[in-house]
Amino acid sequence: MEGKGLIIRGWAPQVLILDHEAVGGFVTHCGWNSTLEGISAGVPMVTWPRSADQFYNEKFVTEVARIGVGVGAKKYVESEEDNVKKEAIEKALKEIMEGEEAEEMRNRVKNFGKMAKQAMEEGGSSYLGFSALIEELKSICN
Repeated sequence: MEGKGLIIRGWAPQVLILDHEAVGGFVTHCGWNSTLEGISAGVPMVTWPRSADQFYNEKFVTEVARIGVGVGAKKYVESEEDNVKKEAIEKALKEIMEGEEAEEMRNRVKNFGKMAKQAMEEGGSSYLGFSALIEELKSICN
């Protein structure tokens, strides 16, 4: 896929796209759903938070799990302009795509993705937790 790219404007089937083998990274605003989708797909992330909990989610991705690189967004923005320079975006993309640290990041996020998928399979922790919730709700309704 070298030298090729695709930009989709508007709604896109994000989970399907992230699971495609050609995807080497994910530029995300760090909403929790997008963050989990990136992790579940095993894709390193370029983080670009804009508001609310997104800055905390970015810290998790970049500093705790170490599966992404930030573009340098530092504060809540209400408009389209947030003063992130194209050079910062280019630098972050290179950091997740090239070199030994990028390879380590890619391996870490792939492992997290495998764990996330196992948690959702029958007998996994998320599967069991959700099943327990359903049983609890059923008992309340009866």
